[in-house]
Amino acid sequence: MIGGLLNARWPQRVLDMPWRILLLVAAIGGFAVVVLYSAAGGSMQPWAMNHAVRFSIFLGAAIGIAQIPLSFWLRIAYPLYTLVLIALLGVEVVGGISGGSQRWLDLGFIRLQPSEFMKLAIVIALARFYHFLPRGYAGRFPGIWPPLLLIALPAALVMLQPDLGTALMITAGGLTLMFLGGLPLRWFVIPGVAGLASLPLLYNLLHDYQKRRVMIFLDPEADPLGAGYHITQSKIAIGSGGLTGKGFLEGSQSHLQYLPEQQTDFVFATMAEEWGLMGGVALLVAYGLVLNWGIRVGLEARTLFARLLAAGLSMTIFFYVLINTMMVMGLAPVVGIPFPLVSYGGSAMMTVMIALGIIMGVYRQRRLEQL
Repeated sequence: MIGGLLNARWPQRVLDMPWRILLLVAAIGGFAVVVLYSAAGGSMQPWAMNHAVRFSIFLGAAIGIAQIPLSFWLRIAYPLYTLVLIALLGVEVVGGISGGSQRWLDLGFIRLQPSEFMKLAIVIALARFYHFLPRGYAGRFPGIWPPLLLIALPAALVMLQPDLGTALMITAGGLTLMFLGGLPLRWFVIPGVAGLASLPLLYNLLHDYQKRRVMIFLDPEADPLGAGYHITQSKIAIGSGGLTGKGFLEGSQSHLQYLPEQQTDFVFATMAEEWGLMGGVALLVAYGLVLNWGIRVGLEARTLFARLLAAGLSMTIFFYVLINTMMVMGLAPVVGIPFPLVSYGGSAMMTVMIALGIIMGVYRQRRLEQL
């Protein structure tokens, strides 16, 4: 399995790595340390140092993951999905509660958030499903209900935690794989229209705090000092940054504690206040380059599993960036999705680094014609 990898010469494995992308990812991580240093008022504690250490460890892990043969991911796709699904069930039974939500498994030496790993497991499992699905079956009933079931089970469990943002990401990642796997566009249009028509019913199924988030998204000024405080302060921080920003260590919204969660969910607003529109655009362009590379890796791969794996994981990272930036700008409800590699915290960083490691593995083995 992995032993065959040792037959390859080490220098060749080094040359096969996408070092320009690795340097770009390292630059994003380094910039994140600078942003978190400023958010703490010019101190490496409590966020910047921990973030730097985690980033270094996970970057090294991503490079290691890139050495794993794609046949390994093909073999463990369903067992991995089942294991994470069992972990999600475990969260419902013995999971730890933090911030009013039950999302964590406390293993003593580490706390895990299984829903984060499901964002990867659903892509890997569906990539395997479509890899072995006979040609022309993606739009038939036998090719539709298994992926829908694979998506619905974890999404429902995550909604019970409750974690609407992660449930949406799992669903979006799964539906993306279904589209890439060959499901005709018309199968998305009709359910989409039906979904829009059922929004009032779905709204009534939400928790009270989720309903408040929706209402505040529609009218943040209705309660600027209460439920709308987060998004109001975020928009103030971004707007006050202007074109070039207030300058390093000059962000009053974060330093004076007006901006809540300035190191996690709203770190993009923290950055934009000091670095302005130019800083925000530069960060988004950096991610655009990474995502463009990931999609091209998928297009160049010669097996369906590799193509779906690279494209699906690239889109998963894209959903992180898209949802977070829309959230902090008031273009989407606040759903607790961090900005990848920049927000403080280990779970999302681990997820993104594993995804990047697998995509790099596809890049190294993109010329393989069978697994």
